[in-house]
Amino acid sequence: MTTRGDSRSGPEADVPLVSGVRLDAGMAVGLAAAIPAFAATFRGPRERFWSRMTTTGLVLGGLALAANPKLRRTRIGPREVLVGAVSAAVLYGTFRLGDRFARRFVPGGADQIADIYTLRELAPRGETAARLVTVIGPAEELFWRGLVQEALMRRYGRWTGAAMASVAYSAIHVTTGNFTLMGAAGVAGAHWSALYAAGVPLGALVVSHCAWDVWIFLVQPTGEVTVLARG
Repeated sequence: MTTRGDSRSGPEADVPLVSGVRLDAGMAVGLAAAIPAFAATFRGPRERFWSRMTTTGLVLGGLALAANPKLRRTRIGPREVLVGAVSAAVLYGTFRLGDRFARRFVPGGADQIADIYTLRELAPRGETAARLVTVIGPAEELFWRGLVQEALMRRYGRWTGAAMASVAYSAIHVTTGNFTLMGAAGVAGAHWSALYAAGVPLGALVVSHCAWDVWIFLVQPTGEVTVLARG
């Protein structure tokens, strides 16, 4: 049996096939670790959120690299930057519409959005951007697309596996207790999972994830941000 990535050209095509057992085991261990890790990250002391999020990224991203050696050959060149930038722009447009819907129709949606944006105030913007671009964004793509989705697509097929990976990415955010964040993760996860299933290189998705994170969170939120007081 071959993996979905075996039909691609470029550096990844020269990487030996990855054992299905190895992928499945890595995914199982990773998901088992991700549940308490996400809960601790979002439910722990607020002032240390970014340190915990970075640690979670290092652990899950490192596990993905160990379980799927093909990921070590991921490359980001001009094509990946262009495709990633376009992908991020499309996703941002989707979220502008979603922001209006959540504020109007989701009970407590505006407060939940504001709660997410309180995280911007926990560290200098430059430090937060650096964490998002160097660790958190890349690690999420390595883990959720490069390990979890890769294993699910190998076992259940390209599109079924992509749908399952998207649901898993959204479901893990139930630990945050923020329904709006869970829905947002579902939309973003579906976007990146569909692109990966369609053959978009992982490097482009890393660019997309990082650019989208920084833009929507630090540069240009989708709507007016009123930070809630926490006490």
